[in-house]
Amino acid sequence: MKEVNGSKTSLSEGGGVKLEKSLGLFNGVAIIVGVIVGSGIFISPKGVLQEAGSVGFSMMIWALCGMICLVGAMCYAELGTCILKSGADYAYIKEGFGGLPSFLYLWVALIIIFPTGNAITALTFSNYILQPFFPDCDMPEVALSLLAALCITLLTAINCASVKWATKVQDIFTISKVIALLIIIVTGLVFLFMGSTESFKEPFQGSTTDPSKFAMAFYSGLFSYAGWNYLNFVTEELKDPYKNLPRAIWISLPLVTTIYILANIAYLVILSPAELIASDAVAVTFSNRTLGVMAWIMPIFVAMSTFGSLNGCIFTSSRLFFVGARYGHLPGFLATINPKLMTPVPALLFGCIMSLIMLCSSDIFALINYAAFVETLFIGVSVAALLMLRYTRPDMERPIKVHIIFPIFFLLIIIFLIITPLTSSPMECLMGIVMMCTGIPVYVIGVMWTKKPKVFENYHRKLSLLVQKCFYVVAEDIEEIKMD
Repeated sequence: MKEVNGSKTSLSEGGGVKLEKSLGLFNGVAIIVGVIVGSGIFISPKGVLQEAGSVGFSMMIWALCGMICLVGAMCYAELGTCILKSGADYAYIKEGFGGLPSFLYLWVALIIIFPTGNAITALTFSNYILQPFFPDCDMPEVALSLLAALCITLLTAINCASVKWATKVQDIFTISKVIALLIIIVTGLVFLFMGSTESFKEPFQGSTTDPSKFAMAFYSGLFSYAGWNYLNFVTEELKDPYKNLPRAIWISLPLVTTIYILANIAYLVILSPAELIASDAVAVTFSNRTLGVMAWIMPIFVAMSTFGSLNGCIFTSSRLFFVGARYGHLPGFLATINPKLMTPVPALLFGCIMSLIMLCSSDIFALINYAAFVETLFIGVSVAALLMLRYTRPDMERPIKVHIIFPIFFLLIIIFLIITPLTSSPMECLMGIVMMCTGIPVYVIGVMWTKKPKVFENYHRKLSLLVQKCFYVVAEDIEEIKMD
């Protein structure tokens, strides 16, 4: 028997398991690209164009946002190679600033960020799958929710069954979304070379000079790249992370930036700027005008894109919960692994349950707005941890060390991203901060209060043993677990 966070696990002497290093470079690229490229580029990439005011200026913003996210990803490459732990922001904040700040990130991630993101992605998948069956009327909310729940449950089951299966799903659906975007890009370029250049005759006419509109265009562009840091959630499972983490970043971000720019050009070859802004499903409108009898394929590609993005989020978020439990910030049984399947089954099921609960919420879209502000805040804290570690641990081994100007520049961008919604949507930001602060009493009771009553300890032990018996899981094989 082995004890983790106060709960004994069924381990033989000298036994134990660890999550395998099974992710190669291609898998890493598939995770980053697959998570970033969800449904947004297919459904409504209009935010940047609408605020920028012109085609040429919007393309410049798309390119600039891609380069800025690459700078942020380079900072995360340094963090990920000097702190070889899964959990991304949680691990880096914990290393730089200690237990409470890292727990607050974990708290917001498990109650808002991942459950709401997963639920909305699953609902988008359901919408595109069911749309052909309800062409002339609104889809039943129950049908949407049930199919979304089935999607989340199916992907969780795949992730529980095998890391290999989960990565195969990620690889296949990332390839499918890239193929879909290539179809759009090639089709647009063909029409462009045939003389459809109306949208590009005066590319900078109407460019905004209003600083607030530029700020919102910039804000929309940066959030279209959300997910660039998700590979860092699974650092421990990367083969040769010193090489593959930075390589995956260097391949993925330029690839996504190029695809985003070319896809927007393709859309504007077929649609006028006004038509693109007015459309609620740009890729479908595009395919209806260009692909003829094959137009039906585009909604399927959008559904496949959301399916792959959801798989990537389920895979990566489970490792966050796993690592949080390892360090005593979540119940210890979440840091257990099925030795036959070699997957963190309890952490995966926990994420599934939280996402299914969120599907029942009527305020899910409001919650995702609260989450966006707080997630941006913690990305800034993670990069600040890089600077803190440069000061407090100058001799720390750093296989990759970016120039100091990169984290400083990126922090300035994060400050901008925090100030912008504070001025435009102060109540949403306030609600996000309130939700984050609800984690403080939870931390005090759950983590700082070490001398809990026997009744509590007995209940926790019984629950842990029940989880172990039900899912045949054991604690991971690590030499030492440090708790706050």
